Amino acid sequence: MTKATSPALQPRGPSDHDVRDQIVEAATEYFGLYGFDKTTVSDLAKAIGFSKAYIYKFFDSKQAIGEVICANRLNTIMVAVDAAVADARSAPDRLRRMFKALVEAGSQLFFHDSKLYDIARTSASESWPSAQAYEAHIKGLVLQVIREGREAGDFERKTPLDETADAIYLVMRPYINPLLLQHNLANGAEATVQLSNLILRSLAP
Repeated sequence: MTKATSPALQPRGPSDHDVRDQIVEAATEYFGLYGFDKTTVSDLAKAIGFSKAYIYKFFDSKQAIGEVICANRLNTIMVAVDAAVADARSAPDRLRRMFKALVEAGSQLFFHDSKLYDIARTSASESWPSAQAYEAHIKGLVLQVIREGREAGDFERKTPLDETADAIYLVMRPYINPLLLQHNLANGAEATVQLSNLILRSLAP
């Protein structure tokens, strides 16, 4: 990793964003090599070439850095989901694709960036804001799909909308929550198909 000298203090502005981005980029690489839990801010500062005090000017803790990295990774998953459902023909098709894309993107992160996956797992276990926002976003997607399906006549309308969305999310949660997915990777692809079929049967009008 390229080392840099500690920059002189400057007025807060665009340069601050550049430094924050540089810290996050270096931290992503460092955590990816050595893991989040085993890395201290001192380790990171030494690797980047900044002083520990200088890093604390931009992030008040290691978790704050991890939050940004975690949010970036979870956003990558959501981009994959958006692409997967973009041309879905119907609400049932959208739900199937959404569930499949969530599991595939999460699994890819686990296998290809396992040490960065540890950050997402930690965020879920400790209820970091990034994990809470991710969960809320998925619940919102589920709610939207159900609403669209009801409007199109594909789904039943008797069960309260919020109750239906919460129940579906609970079925999907073991395969999309970073803390739980690690225990369900072996049958993730098969479960996606089976559980999607079960959910859609329960939603039939």
